[in-house]
Amino acid sequence: MKVVATSRKEQGSSASRRLRRAGQVPGIVYGGNVEPTAVAIEHNPLYHSLRVEAFHSSILDMELDGKTVQVLLRDVQWHPYKPLVMHIDFQRVAAGERITMKVPLHFVNQDISPAVKLSAAIVGHVVNEIEITCLPKDLPSFIEVDLSNLETTQTVHASDIKLPAGVSLAQHGGENPAIVTVTVPAGAKGEEGEEAK
Repeated sequence: MKVVATSRKEQGSSASRRLRRAGQVPGIVYGGNVEPTAVAIEHNPLYHSLRVEAFHSSILDMELDGKTVQVLLRDVQWHPYKPLVMHIDFQRVAAGERITMKVPLHFVNQDISPAVKLSAAIVGHVVNEIEITCLPKDLPSFIEVDLSNLETTQTVHASDIKLPAGVSLAQHGGENPAIVTVTVPAGAKGEEGEEAK
C-alpha cells in the first residue's frame, strides 16, 4: 500500500491548523537512524486508507519528496467527534531489523467447531489483535485462528496460535493471554441430549 507525503518546514500548532484548513494532515516519520521528518499528507486519501485493515498492519511504501521509503503506521490521532485525522506517525523500516507490531486476528471455522455444533456454546473473542515480532519481509497483514477443533472445555491462549514462518509472539514477562473463551448457556447440554435421541 502506498502513501504520498511531502516534507514540511513549518511546525507548531498554528502551522498544523493551517495545514488542516488546506485539507492536509500533519505527521512525522521517525526511526532508521535518521532525524525525524515532519510531513504533510492529503487528508481524504489518507482517511480512506485508514478504513482498510491492512493499512494498519502492513509495510507501507511512502513516497516522500520523490523518494520511496518503507514505513509502518504507528499512531493516529482523530478529532474527538468529527471524522477528521488530526495527526499521524510513521516509523521507517530497515530490512534487517526486527519489528514489533500488532496484527489483527481472523477467526475461522467457529460455526463448525464441536463447541458450537454439539453444545450450542457461545464463543467469545477476548482480543482481536496480537503483538508479534518479525523481520519486515515476514510481516503478515493478519493471522488466521482456526477454531474448527474448539471444544467446550477449551480456552485458546496466545501460545496456541499457529504463527507464520519467521514470526514470534512479543512476550511480555512470560504472559500467555487468553484469545478465545467458550461459554455453554444454561440448558444447552440438555438440548444436546435431546438432539442425540
